[in-house]
Amino acid sequence: MVTESMEERLEKLERTARRYRLVMAGMGMAVLACSVVWVVVGTAGRAQAQKPGEAGKVIRASAFILEDENGKTRAMLGVIEGAPRLGLYDQSGKAYAVLGVIEGAPGLVLYDKNMPRAWLHVLKGEPALVLYDKNALPCAVLSVLKSGPGLGLTDESGEVRAMLGMNEAGPALTLFDENGKHRAVLAVGKYASMLDLYDEKGRATWSAP
Repeated sequence: MVTESMEERLEKLERTARRYRLVMAGMGMAVLACSVVWVVVGTAGRAQAQKPGEAGKVIRASAFILEDENGKTRAMLGVIEGAPRLGLYDQSGKAYAVLGVIEGAPGLVLYDKNMPRAWLHVLKGEPALVLYDKNALPCAVLSVLKSGPGLGLTDESGEVRAMLGMNEAGPALTLFDENGKHRAVLAVGKYASMLDLYDEKGRATWSAP
């Protein structure tokens, strides 16, 4: 029989699962926002260049472009739509890393062949690391929420299918079906452990305190 504390734990796990789905729903827009098509505002002539003997003076410009010996753009620094961005590129011009701050949320996106593969960010005081598969679909989320740390694993449609979390009650592992319904919960508390199984409608079918 599930105790009251275990029911509270399950409720928290479900809230966390919903939070993961909300985070993943917004990831596409956030990554697109980080993957900015860089537009250089103004020209190099607008920069306040240093004069001889003025070492240490401030240089102001709308954007900076770093080129290699072949004239290829390898890095860009600028403020796009009010947000600072730093992009790093390979010799063929493909973006491999973008660092930026969007609406007070810092983030770093790592790419492989123009597809995001990892996204590290802090959103509303909660850090998270999102990993993507070879098709640029999110498949794992490691985060620290207010309720505690958690690891979520998703299927190809972006639905959370497994979640390992920790809160004040202890560790818990929750498994979900393709419809987002929890089907199994394994938890360990201070004084007891539990294993609950559920049907497709979310009704408990078996419990082992």
